Amino acid sequence: MTMTQIVIYTTNSCPYCMMAKNLLNKKGVKFEEIDVTYDPAERQRMMARAGGRRSVPQIFIGAVHVGGCDELHALEAKRGLDALLVSA
Repeated sequence: MTMTQIVIYTTNSCPYCMMAKNLLNKKGVKFEEIDVTYDPAERQRMMARAGGRRSVPQIFIGAVHVGGCDELHALEAKRGLDALLVSA
């Protein structure tokens, strides 16, 4: 089994970003964090990738756009996060 690539777009003062990162850290998975706080070009790339969503965090697991912190925690509550994190 291999771990799927995880990308999370954040800002430096976002409490929801911290909660999402805490959950991913609790799961013991590595992720790439892209801070868009002072990078309008990177925020534009995030928005294009996230279907126009401007809020952070925006979380991608492999090719799947999970959404934000609430969606990540909902996925965990439904026991769907682990299956998404690992690909065979």
